[in-house]
Amino acid sequence: MSGQAQSRPILAMQSFISDTIENILKNTKSFEDVVFILPSQRAKVFVKQTFKDKITVGFLPEIINVEQFISKISGIEKADSIQLLFHFYTIYKGLEKTPVTFDVFASWAFTVIQDFNEIDQHLTNTKDIFHYLRDIQRLKKWSVEGEFTETELMKDHYSFLEKLNTYYNAFYQFLKEKNIGYQGLIYRESCEKIDSFLAKNATKKFFFIGFNALNTAEELLFQKVLESGNSEIYWDIDEAFFKLNHQAGRFIRRYKKEWKYYEKNEIQTLGDTFSAPKKIEVIGASKNTTQIKYAGEILEKITDFKNTALVLADETLLPITLNSLPKNINAINITMGYPLKDVPTTNLLFSIFQLFISQDKLQKSIVNEFYYKDVIRFLKHQSIYKLIPEIDAFSDNIAKHNQTFINQNDIHKLLENSDVDLKQVLVSIFSSYASIDEFLDRILKLINYLKEDVGELEKEYLFRFYTTFTQLKTLQNEFKYFPDLKTLALFFRQLISSESLSFQGEPLRGLQLMGMLETRVLDFENIILISTNEGVLPANSQQNSFIPFDVKVEFGLPTYREKDAIFAYHFFRLMQRAKNVFIIYNTEHDVLGSGEKSRFVTQLEMMRSDVIQKTVAPKVVNQKVELKEIKKDETVLEKLQELAVKGISPSALTNYLYNPISFYKQKIIKLKEFEDVEETVAYNTLGTVVHETLDELYTPFVTKFLQADDIDLMRKKSKDLVVKHFKEAFKNGDISTGRNRLIFEVANRFVNNFLAQEKDLLKDKKNQLKILATEETLSAEIEIEGIDFPIKIHGQVDRVDELNGVLRIIDYKTGMVSSAELRVVEFGKLREKEQHKAIQVMLYAYLYTKSKKYDFKKPLEGGIYSFKNLNSGFLSVNFSSNYRKPDVEITEEKLEEFMHEIKTYIREIYTLDVDFIEPADLKY
Repeated sequence: MSGQAQSRPILAMQSFISDTIENILKNTKSFEDVVFILPSQRAKVFVKQTFKDKITVGFLPEIINVEQFISKISGIEKADSIQLLFHFYTIYKGLEKTPVTFDVFASWAFTVIQDFNEIDQHLTNTKDIFHYLRDIQRLKKWSVEGEFTETELMKDHYSFLEKLNTYYNAFYQFLKEKNIGYQGLIYRESCEKIDSFLAKNATKKFFFIGFNALNTAEELLFQKVLESGNSEIYWDIDEAFFKLNHQAGRFIRRYKKEWKYYEKNEIQTLGDTFSAPKKIEVIGASKNTTQIKYAGEILEKITDFKNTALVLADETLLPITLNSLPKNINAINITMGYPLKDVPTTNLLFSIFQLFISQDKLQKSIVNEFYYKDVIRFLKHQSIYKLIPEIDAFSDNIAKHNQTFINQNDIHKLLENSDVDLKQVLVSIFSSYASIDEFLDRILKLINYLKEDVGELEKEYLFRFYTTFTQLKTLQNEFKYFPDLKTLALFFRQLISSESLSFQGEPLRGLQLMGMLETRVLDFENIILISTNEGVLPANSQQNSFIPFDVKVEFGLPTYREKDAIFAYHFFRLMQRAKNVFIIYNTEHDVLGSGEKSRFVTQLEMMRSDVIQKTVAPKVVNQKVELKEIKKDETVLEKLQELAVKGISPSALTNYLYNPISFYKQKIIKLKEFEDVEETVAYNTLGTVVHETLDELYTPFVTKFLQADDIDLMRKKSKDLVVKHFKEAFKNGDISTGRNRLIFEVANRFVNNFLAQEKDLLKDKKNQLKILATEETLSAEIEIEGIDFPIKIHGQVDRVDELNGVLRIIDYKTGMVSSAELRVVEFGKLREKEQHKAIQVMLYAYLYTKSKKYDFKKPLEGGIYSFKNLNSGFLSVNFSSNYRKPDVEITEEKLEEFMHEIKTYIREIYTLDVDFIEPADLKY
């Protein structure tokens, strides 16, 4: 087939619509009483345009889509999904003694309505199918022994399935009386009324154009119309699929075989364009982004978009596709819905619901306070943020005061300088609500206010939500089915997940962006088909239905097999008249696709020998990682000079050794860490509490020898002091429950364990422990060669004591410290990160000896108490490389040698030619 294709010349594309209209024009001269019936709304526009091009004078035929045709016959108006759901709940409540809440009902009712719809479209005998379903459930419960253990869940499920027939009959009758219905009901009713409709419209001639898979009701209606006289049907099918046993021709082959109409008539417009020469490329691309970026590259090379279609097999890719289209596309027509869950306004509305849901959960409704994260999420949404310049200062203030909950007064303060209307709208959002009606009102007022100053696209979003909430308000007024906000929020979430925003564009110009089903009847020279993966095209066989597969087969309802055949038809029909086809699939095995190209693509490759296969991957540009580097200038040196006067702390120096850039940010340009509300006690807060508690416990004993009884007194006070210091450090935080309670208990345990260890030490009467200082601020000035001003070093030593004649400089650490981190064998290696804790202790020792003019007559040690490693006791700085023979005494010589090394680091900080450079091996 493809061998013959090579010899044919490539001609200008003749579309199916063009072919069909030419065919009709041969036998039909007047179109006054002619009706064209098409599968989709979009096809109508193209048919109308083609008609205008073909005839110069005369009436245009009436052009309608199949839904409008069915609605005309039945005389019943189609109801939308929300309206149907409310009516269905009314029926359900009337039939049940203990009905479930509306949100629980909505979680399964959508599926039930879908099943009713399918049953009616296929004119299934409802009594038979529901009795069949009921009997299956009864068989499941039957057992030889006569015993069957049912759980409550199973009972509910069986009971529910047995009641489906009752629900169906009551719902159908109710809707029929109101003269509204879902699509299936309209189809079933139109089959009842078709004979009278045809009698009234005997002069009319109907043309069915471009159909493929019909449901049973459509088959009955079409056959009745065709058999009534001069009407015709034009299928869009190629010989390659019709004559061979190909899945794409499955339905039309069956109609040809079974319809009485075809006993005397032939199939119209049977094409043979599939075998014509084409350029077909099958492209494998890793991940969705690569697929879409590559499609953008193809589009960049196209100059005329009038005959180009970008088709998304996976319609969820629309948002990222819209963000990735090349600049040369001057017009675009989108024929698919943009998922409402991806619209920015959705997040704004969810944030309003969340304010009150959290409020209820945290039991703050009575005082009308809101959880700070919910308030910030709402205020910092792009729609609100741009209206109130004070929001940043407001959020900083919340963090500063550690304010976990926000009240009405805080909101009033924030809006002091705002526009009166905005103030009114936002204050109402944060007010207690009396009813769901009133809550819906405040959302409508907010949407109404926001629409005044937004772009066209955002106006579309807001309008869609305005109509949805207006409808919800009307239905709530009538039915009162939302007893509380939680039910409304859950329903809103369900609704949003299934709804989409339809775009309106100019269908006859620019690039056509569409899903697979929208391509019906339309032909394009250039086709770019994205996401042609197995599991997407065709979709996986998972069905969202209460009717099992075997029951569907038994009653002639469509299963995944029919759906596969429908997708096969759409895929291959797209190829029929196209000249350039680019089929792109995802090669990656991930949750969204199998990484395997669609079976239809494999079939296409087998049917034609001219398919080019290739894979594409994004170019990975190896970037040389450039380390951050900040050069010193006179301004930096001035700041460093100020620092020399103010003083460098041991932690600032170790920060410089770890990362000079971090030191520059903190000490030179004084960048502060972002302040956030501390809900869970931060680790530095825990450290502060433990330090402050020990300081207050030990201060009364400074200059005294400590006794075991003194420790007992301390232990009695310790818990109250931990509470006191938590309140000071953790301002408005709650330490009574949750993780905070656990951290409070940790702090308490740290203090108690430390005091217990001290008591064990003092139980031995030989041990003499004298407290000399706690939390003492020390400082000293040092002269450094090459720097013409003194450098002040200062720090606060946690504790200085004397144990059995040995002076100890002690640093408390709430984190984990091991003895290995305090081993200093070579002073030349102090720059290494493992030595930084030892540096801090040694600097405290140096500051103490300088401040106190220490004479080194008594031995001096420096070290750490690690609260996470208290079993190891006091960890001293150790100068020995031999584990068995520690050398812990800090001598004058060792301090001198240590300070010589420290001075080289400080000299480096103050040298103009030495830049601040980020270390290459920096972990974070």
